[in-house]
Amino acid sequence: MSNIFRIAAGETRRYFVSPLAWVVLAGLQLIFGGVYWLSLMGYRTTENPDDFGVTDAIVSGTLVGFPLFMMLLVMPIMTMRAFAEERKNGTITLLFSSPVSLTEIVLGKFLGVTSFILALLGLLALMTAALLPFTNYALDLGRIAAGFLGLFLMLSAFSAAGLFVSSLTREPVVAAVLSLVLLLGLWLVQIPASYDEAPLPELWAYLSLMTHFDSLRRGVFNSADIVYYLLFTGLFLWLTVQRLDMERN
Repeated sequence: MSNIFRIAAGETRRYFVSPLAWVVLAGLQLIFGGVYWLSLMGYRTTENPDDFGVTDAIVSGTLVGFPLFMMLLVMPIMTMRAFAEERKNGTITLLFSSPVSLTEIVLGKFLGVTSFILALLGLLALMTAALLPFTNYALDLGRIAAGFLGLFLMLSAFSAAGLFVSSLTREPVVAAVLSLVLLLGLWLVQIPASYDEAPLPELWAYLSLMTHFDSLRRGVFNSADIVYYLLFTGLFLWLTVQRLDMERN
């Protein structure tokens, strides 16, 4: 367990000593802040604000659409170097020869990406908390917590998939592009579910990453959504370990 946290600490330092993480965080915060401000102004000018609720109009509305799509673009960039750059620089042999298991290496790198996710969610939480002193309407804290939980689980799933794709190639840019294609496909797989004539619409809806997040964002806490993200993340972390094991042997 100590090896996992040691690797995670090293990955976290690698993210935050480079300008990439700070530029990405600043860019995402700017995007979320812009959508947040527009939602706030729209809520203030609506004729019947009680028909929507501040949580619906501002907080939940900020976590969908363009900002969410930008996070889908960002996570492949954050994970593309995890193994691809190690392989390109030749340092992956040091990982294989180190006295730690492949599982510890993968989990350590995954926790390193998780530190970036937590930093992003922390900034979003501060932005949401800014509503508390200035609104006469009670925030639905349970719904907000469910939305943030869904966002964390979905970004963790993005990270696990990105780590797996990074383990397949030696070029970080190729890893980023392939991760984006994979995640975009799992995002858009919900489209066939909206057509009655499509075969097995329930299956397509279940496979979509967005379907499960949208339920949590709306405050519908279903254990099936949690299990989906945990299985998705666990599957891709396991595939990453298997891929590295094949290369080491």
